[in-house]
Amino acid sequence: MDLNMNFLTITRWEFENTLKSKKFLFIFLMQLSILFLLIVFFNSFAANMESEEGISLTPSLVDFTTLDIEDRGGLFKKYVNPEIINIISSNGNNSLSRTEKGETGGWFKVSPDSIKRIQNGEVVDIVLYLDYSDPRRSVIRDEVNNTITTMSAVLTKEYLKSADNQNTSNTTGVTEEKTGESLPIQLIRKVMLSVLLFLPLFLFGNIIIDSVVGEKERKTGEILVAMPISTGEILLGKGLAVVAISALQVAMWIIVLIGAGFTIQNVIQVYLMVVFTAIPIVGLTSIIAAYSNNYKEAGIGISAAYIIVVGFLIVPALTYISRNSYSSNISPMTVVMRLFAGESVALPEMLMAVIFILLMSVVTFKIATYLFERDDILFGPRPGPIKLILQIFHIKKR
Repeated sequence: MDLNMNFLTITRWEFENTLKSKKFLFIFLMQLSILFLLIVFFNSFAANMESEEGISLTPSLVDFTTLDIEDRGGLFKKYVNPEIINIISSNGNNSLSRTEKGETGGWFKVSPDSIKRIQNGEVVDIVLYLDYSDPRRSVIRDEVNNTITTMSAVLTKEYLKSADNQNTSNTTGVTEEKTGESLPIQLIRKVMLSVLLFLPLFLFGNIIIDSVVGEKERKTGEILVAMPISTGEILLGKGLAVVAISALQVAMWIIVLIGAGFTIQNVIQVYLMVVFTAIPIVGLTSIIAAYSNNYKEAGIGISAAYIIVVGFLIVPALTYISRNSYSSNISPMTVVMRLFAGESVALPEMLMAVIFILLMSVVTFKIATYLFERDDILFGPRPGPIKLILQIFHIKKR
């Protein structure tokens, strides 16, 4: 595909005309309104989940997994969240064997003299054994870390209160406190924020449909083909205009989300990854638009294609949450979720998503250009999907 800089002229023309369109401005404002409504709904949803009454919209996490705890002092055991982990008291005789057999998710061992050590200001030894064949191990690890953090905060507070009384001989004054968000809320917040960040990429398919399919219905495609510019430049120019508009909306959505109280770390990396993901989505939409004869066909095709794309984005992200799978990083949503949560993303993990996006971008725009160059698809009669696929792969139908 021999391209020069002519496509930038088309990009600038499409971008300026889209921004001047009253239809676009109306859709843009409606989308921002939807974002505000989603934020309000989510905040209400999170508040109800953390309330005493709770809600019944999601499955219960009670007894989500089990954990053997050997804690003679009983102090650590009381801080583990029973709504997530089913606690099984252990004397240490068979807990390791139970963990190896998969009968329990892990074994949490605390020094038998933990209370005495705490009273003397000494370090308490704790050991956590996990069954790494169990995908729920990350839930146990996170809950144990939350338990230790909560207990440390409580003990520090009690120590400061009793600094003038060094003869305290028991820990009956310790009261349970909750710090931070519960694990279910943390998981929901990650998934919800990921969906909101990628949502703008699926809201501008109508621009491509109007730009490509509209050329066919208005019979202006012949004029574009007759111009001294390649079809590759035409599609690339139109596609980049949509990517630029998506980038503008993603930037506005990030600003709104941060203003609404969402914590987004590594903002620049998150923004670039989301915008980069828009390129193959625009390419896929261009394929459907180039093949469709009218708006109805294009709308049906895009709806089916976007369902597949959303599934590809979300399923690996959910898989990573449950089992920290390395291969899940092929989805840019997984990488974005890790970035805005402040996790360290290794270069190979980042490149996995970037290379996949780049590959799909080249493939989708190549196919879209191939379709747009064919007179039978642009002017008719158009070949059927099966016949077209056979022609693309140079397979003769018997």
